[in-house]
Amino acid sequence: MELSPDDGSRHWAEPGVYAVSPGVYRIPLPLPNDALKAINVYAVTDGSRLVLIDSGWALVEARELLGAGLKAIGAELGDIAEFLVTHVHRDHYTQAVALRREFGGRVALGDGERESLKISGDPTTMPMNTQIRLLTQAGATPVIEALAAMFGNYQRPRTDTELWEEPDEWLTPGRRTVLPDRELDVVHTPGHTAGHLVFVDEAADLMFTGDHVLPHITPSIGFQPARSDLPLKEFLDSLRLVRGMPDRRMLPAHGPVSPSVHTRVDELLVHHDKRLDEIGTRVAEGASTAYEVALRLGWTRRQRELGELDAFNQCLAVNETGAHLDLLAFRGALRVSDVDGIRHYLLP
Repeated sequence: MELSPDDGSRHWAEPGVYAVSPGVYRIPLPLPNDALKAINVYAVTDGSRLVLIDSGWALVEARELLGAGLKAIGAELGDIAEFLVTHVHRDHYTQAVALRREFGGRVALGDGERESLKISGDPTTMPMNTQIRLLTQAGATPVIEALAAMFGNYQRPRTDTELWEEPDEWLTPGRRTVLPDRELDVVHTPGHTAGHLVFVDEAADLMFTGDHVLPHITPSIGFQPARSDLPLKEFLDSLRLVRGMPDRRMLPAHGPVSPSVHTRVDELLVHHDKRLDEIGTRVAEGASTAYEVALRLGWTRRQRELGELDAFNQCLAVNETGAHLDLLAFRGALRVSDVDGIRHYLLP
């Protein structure tokens, strides 16, 4: 594998190792059977110490490609001193645990991920327990049935608990030295998950945005084992927090490196404002549950109907609709009535 400039001449997910900035390299790793295609792992090094931001999914192919990418910059898997993980999702966290077990590097994760990690490591819990409860509350029985058909084992206890070991360090906001001559600001940006972090390299004018700010898609809201009451509020507040910081080059977990964090944050804020208005209109037209509203919305840039999505993305869509409805209720634009375990949203 050869080192290449990260100049946009190749598709962002194409395997390789790309020079982003002096001492910073992007290594895309595969996400099988996932529309996102890949996750960007960033290697930060001064030639002697090596730190990774995110780690990839603990898969044989991902491990091999990461090893080949590090070799291109003169390093090996055993040279990784530390993993700084943006959030607890398996494509970001699990390979760090697997490599720590083999080589001994340290793993650091946001303090707000404690509860989700605890649930993920509990062999008695079902992998999508929280999502199923939310779908039940949304009146989305057809989506639950579709999930059962797609993932026949989703109601069985976890079998991958060894990948959810605790980190060596629980990260909290503040400045942190990662290399002798390099510091990163740790910024708590909940919404996508409760403990999501972004990392800011002020000196190099870079922001590692994880899944908080992505260039091509809107991140899922609150998809995590531990339930959040108002994940969309947290997400929008976190976007405004980032928008209030100096603009920087955006290094996302999925998608190409982009010149401006602010530009994309502005687009996401506009998108969610429009979505809130649209969802409020659907309630005024008579839809009352998150499932009924989701059936009346367009999804993806192609404005597909809910039923055109696969079961997993239907789950994300319905639960994200619920997050928007809960925020409208929190703001007083709607009122809530729970009947027989199903939540209905009505005009005040």
